[in-house]
Amino acid sequence: YPSEFLMQKITEDNQIPVHIHVSVSLQYVAGLKGHALVEFFHGSIAEVENEELRHLMWSSVLFYKTPSVEVMACVLLSTKAIYFLLDDSFVHADEHQSDFWNKENSDCENSSFHLSCCFVLKLNDLQSVNIGLFDQYFRITGHSADHIVTCLTRDSYNTHTFIQQLMAVLSLLARTPSPEPVDKDFYSEFGSKNTGKMENYELIHSSRVKFIYPNEEEIGDLAFLVAEKMDGLTNLHSLNILLYVLAFQVNHVEGSAQNTSSLQPKTLILTSSDLFLFDEDYISYPLPEFAKEPPKRDKYQLADGRRIRDLDRVLMGYQTYPQALTFVFDDVQNQDLMQNLTLDHFGE
Repeated sequence: YPSEFLMQKITEDNQIPVHIHVSVSLQYVAGLKGHALVEFFHGSIAEVENEELRHLMWSSVLFYKTPSVEVMACVLLSTKAIYFLLDDSFVHADEHQSDFWNKENSDCENSSFHLSCCFVLKLNDLQSVNIGLFDQYFRITGHSADHIVTCLTRDSYNTHTFIQQLMAVLSLLARTPSPEPVDKDFYSEFGSKNTGKMENYELIHSSRVKFIYPNEEEIGDLAFLVAEKMDGLTNLHSLNILLYVLAFQVNHVEGSAQNTSSLQPKTLILTSSDLFLFDEDYISYPLPEFAKEPPKRDKYQLADGRRIRDLDRVLMGYQTYPQALTFVFDDVQNQDLMQNLTLDHFGE
């Protein structure tokens, strides 16, 4: 341990996305290659001597206790735990959560080395994994509110790879087997007889961790919500969601020394007639079992919506992934010009 293939794979994956700015300590981690990366894991992160590093991924993460603070993290999966090596800025982002993070010894500005917070979720504490729509994100749930983390990969390939690696590692855990299930038919397996409502598709792993995938009703609910935001202009049956993608809205900061821009996380939804931007709650839904009350905000909140017919042009940047798109609309608010012209020129 480790094999040359694993070393090469971890080295290739150890790249911070180009559009994300991170602290010096995470830049240091991203600069490590091969054996230096494995030695760093065993020397500075691993809690047990005999655990193996199996997978590395860079991703934005959200915590259940701080749902409004998205932070970049280096996610390390070992045979014992999932480690989230966090950007330093997160510790100071939310003063209300000072009890959530131990801030002792965090004042190291004059020091020759850099400290990072590392959040650890032991595999034995893992209860369920919720995969988001179209594999754009996934939520890992432990036994309390402190142990719920969402990874916003914004990439179906990264999500799929991590889930596959996690299942493989969980298979190594020695847990008492679950009792043999009673044979059930399809309807009793997936449907609740009380409500008649289809439940989300669940895969129960041999380690008793649930992997929960969204069912078709989630898209139906989303289509209904979108139709509501369109003020009933569209027949729900003819409304098709063509694209659902987690993106960033770019807000240029005026008056700064450099032409900087801030990235606001948004959910982009494209239908056959409209383009929508939503603020989505990626961490609170579905409700954890211990939640005593519903979250303070809805899962989807409309941020902006424009008609496709008002789209004048789309500007594309020439940089590599992630691609920047600029949508230019020439809409006149609440006025349909063609309809007015027709009445003026051809009406009575």
